[in-house]
Amino acid sequence: MPQNAVVLVGRILLALMFITSGFGKLTDPAGTAGMITGAGLPAATALAYIAGIFELVGGLFILVGFQTKIAAYLLAAFCVFTALTFHSGAINIPDFPAGANGLLTVFNGLMMWKNITIAGGFLVLAAFGPGSISVDARRAA
Repeated sequence: MPQNAVVLVGRILLALMFITSGFGKLTDPAGTAGMITGAGLPAATALAYIAGIFELVGGLFILVGFQTKIAAYLLAAFCVFTALTFHSGAINIPDFPAGANGLLTVFNGLMMWKNITIAGGFLVLAAFGPGSISVDARRAA
C-alpha cells in the first residue's frame, strides 16, 4: 500500500476514537462530568462539554488532514493530560469487592498506557505530516 494511503488510514483510525468520544460527551455529558468531579476539577459539566467539542473538532481536523500539526500536538497533550489525571491511580469504589476494584485498577492502568500510546501516534503525525491525501496538502499545492 502506498505510504500516503497508509497515513490516511492511520489518520482515520486516530480520528474515529475522538470523533465518537467527543460526540458522546456532547450528547450525554453526565458520565464525563462525574469523572471530572472525581478528579477534583471544577466546573465539571462545562469541562465535559469543552472536552467534547475539543475531541470532536480535533478528530475531524485529523480525519481530513486540516491544520494537522497543531491538532496532533494538541491531541497528544490532551491524551497525556487525561492519562495522568484520570487513569493513573488505583480504583477504590466503596462497597465493591476488593477483586473488582483490583480488576478496575488494572483496566485503568491499561487506559493510561493506551492514552500515552495514542499521544505517541499524534506526535509522529505532527512530525511527519498528514500525507498527500489531506486538506493541508491541497492548501500547500
